[in-house]
Amino acid sequence: MALSIQSLLILFTTLLLKETLVVAETCSNCFTHSRAAYYPNSDEQGTDVGACCFGSFGATINGGDVSAVSDLYRNGVGCGACYQVRCTNSNYCSDTGVTVVITDQGSSHDTDFILSQRAFGRMAQTKDAAASLLALGVVDIEYRRVSCSYPNKNITIKIDENSNYPHYFAFVLWYQQGDKDITAVQLCETQNFVCKLLDRSHGAVWTTNSPPSGPLSLRMLLSGEDGDESWIIPVNNIPENWKGGETYDTGVQINV
Repeated sequence: MALSIQSLLILFTTLLLKETLVVAETCSNCFTHSRAAYYPNSDEQGTDVGACCFGSFGATINGGDVSAVSDLYRNGVGCGACYQVRCTNSNYCSDTGVTVVITDQGSSHDTDFILSQRAFGRMAQTKDAAASLLALGVVDIEYRRVSCSYPNKNITIKIDENSNYPHYFAFVLWYQQGDKDITAVQLCETQNFVCKLLDRSHGAVWTTNSPPSGPLSLRMLLSGEDGDESWIIPVNNIPENWKGGETYDTGVQINV
């Protein structure tokens, strides 16, 4: 009988450990509780002067469903990440909430998110409920990281207007799908494959004061919350005589 009880205890402990591991594995899908406000002095969309330095693209991407964040900004690494955000007041709020793209940094009234007015209202069940939410100004929410999706779009390189060929090269990346972060970027000469690791100077901006010469290729390191890392290499090259303000289609996208 003692052996049987001991066996049952071992079995129970094993099952409990497995359940704990399953919870840990799926916790990336868990919601985190917080608070959210919205840009009070803007139109329905976001701002074109956000800390991620996306410019007007940062105000209109995702239909204007964008947000500033505080800790989730992560010194610019969080720029371009997507989050599902839903408010918790059952009188006004829908179950699905809204998916926003991070384009700015900021906080207000102990919030993790400052949404565009459009995104803030889209957490509501109806237009009347949206008006009630906007009147509240700050609401309790829950959020989680989700995959970004840009159908029929490839990752696009936007050369900063302040870039100066051939001495200074700066750019941001648009339309990155998935739920991983771009944590490193290399700029490579296509003829001899010599690569240079770039600096994240601020926000989503990658820079170098001495870019390689000739046609150029990027290599982007994708890092997941689970520690998984992989390099993605664009199909299309940046032309030799690149210009500030231009955009270049990389020809690749991350599958989601």
